Amino acid sequence: MVDVGAKAITARTASAEGFVRISPELQQAITQNTVKKGSVLEVARLAGILAAKRTDELIPLCHTLPLDALDIVFTQQPGRIRVEATARTNARTGVEMEALTAVTVACLTIIDMGKAIDKHMIIEGVRVISKTGGRSGPFTAPPSPNSEPNA
Repeated sequence: MVDVGAKAITARTASAEGFVRISPELQQAITQNTVKKGSVLEVARLAGILAAKRTDELIPLCHTLPLDALDIVFTQQPGRIRVEATARTNARTGVEMEALTAVTVACLTIIDMGKAIDKHMIIEGVRVISKTGGRSGPFTAPPSPNSEPNA
């Protein structure tokens, strides 16, 4: 692990996004809340939050961070669901990995919940889209082709 003991504790945020390509049938089932396993997006939200809280257990050299907040937002777009997670903490190191973990596990949960309806789902475009705090200062990712609904 990198020694962050001498770094100052600062307010830090990180946002990440990812997309799950889904069939029209699954999109309709999610919208109408008729997936047999339950509310796909609410279960995915909980899974993402739980995963972010355990990032240090999943990624070997990640520091343990106390999360102050984690928000996950789902946006249904034609043929896909966009997942965005924003993590906040006051710590000596950033929360990018927690935001990425939340997005990835939420996407995986959408696949698990919907695989009986759609076996062809694809996760794509997982990336950090912004961060604040720390020595390197703020970061905002440039637009990505994946950010366009018909990409």
